[in-house]
Amino acid sequence: MKTASKIRLGLALAVSMLAAAPALAADKIGNCEVTGKKGEFSMTPAKPGQLTVEVNLPAPAWWNGDTPEAIKDGYEYCLAANIAWRLGLTKVETVNVAWDALVAGQTKDYDLALSQASITEERKKVVDFSVPYFNSDIGVLAKKGKKVDEKSIKDLKIGVQQGTTGADFVTGTLKPKTEAKVFPDTPPLFTALMAGQIDVAMTDTAIVLGQASESKGKVVVVGQYTTGEQYGAIYPKGSANKAVLDKVIQALIDDGTTKKLAAKYLAAVWGADPTKIPYFKP
Repeated sequence: MKTASKIRLGLALAVSMLAAAPALAADKIGNCEVTGKKGEFSMTPAKPGQLTVEVNLPAPAWWNGDTPEAIKDGYEYCLAANIAWRLGLTKVETVNVAWDALVAGQTKDYDLALSQASITEERKKVVDFSVPYFNSDIGVLAKKGKKVDEKSIKDLKIGVQQGTTGADFVTGTLKPKTEAKVFPDTPPLFTALMAGQIDVAMTDTAIVLGQASESKGKVVVVGQYTTGEQYGAIYPKGSANKAVLDKVIQALIDDGTTKKLAAKYLAAVWGADPTKIPYFKP
């Protein structure tokens, strides 16, 4: 009887300890919660044991941090984390590259790039794209209080980022009276706006919304142009992993993962609904 009592006491203590123990932490890569079945898909990565992802930084809300080592979350980083998880990988290596080199297919030794890259026929000549994972138009960023509308914008000094669809839109469709000023990356573009060297900065609505949020009200998104653009992951041209990576990304779209990431890392940070920003006619 003593033995039975001890067993019952031991079981009771074990149950009590389990009840008091904290719940197991969710599976994570960086600060990103990863979902779905680990290793549901498989491929041979560019570097063993990890997913190597290229990006052009900075990209607030998409990649939270100014250096690859500092980044632990953000929409695209967490998208990469979930892709890695479904491939059975637990490490994501972030590689910061020049934008022009990325879209020109001049980088190597990576699995995919996630850098708010619009899918275009011209770019498809040198890189491959995934299935689209995000829709974006061209936004107009200006200092708070600056009067900008669809009529006056053509008389203003416009800044764009080199090699982007925003630059192509301004040059080929909007056609302002003064030739647009071209910048190699977004930091000098936004710095020029703050310094008054340009009146407006134009690039993807998703990107300028992030900048407006980061500026604490100094700059605002005053309008946008509908272009029907979609973001896709960039793969090296002829990548043997395109088919499986497309399947993984589509699975993350289908199960609502991309929507949850957008709600957590984009809408919450922007503090604005992109659909409510007025649309200008070119």
